[in-house]
Amino acid sequence: MPDESETGPVGNGDKFYQGVIHSLQRGAQRGTIRAASGRDIPFVFAYVTMLGSHRDFDDLYEGLRVGYDVSWTSRGLRVSVIRIPD
Repeated sequence: MPDESETGPVGNGDKFYQGVIHSLQRGAQRGTIRAASGRDIPFVFAYVTMLGSHRDFDDLYEGLRVGYDVSWTSRGLRVSVIRIPD
């Protein structure tokens, strides 16, 4: 899990872990978010809940700062929620 130092306000006063979109695979609609600690956490867009006014995969781009939350799956830690600040 990301540690306490990675949390903070991202958009509208909500608190999520903070990170940056590190890589995207447009065809597969998957990617990774780089946490403040430097850890890359994968996501598959079909299993991500998007919060805020930006809800499409096309709204994501490498280098975008986002708020996110994680879940444990049978394949390990995965991003489960992404919020793009307005």
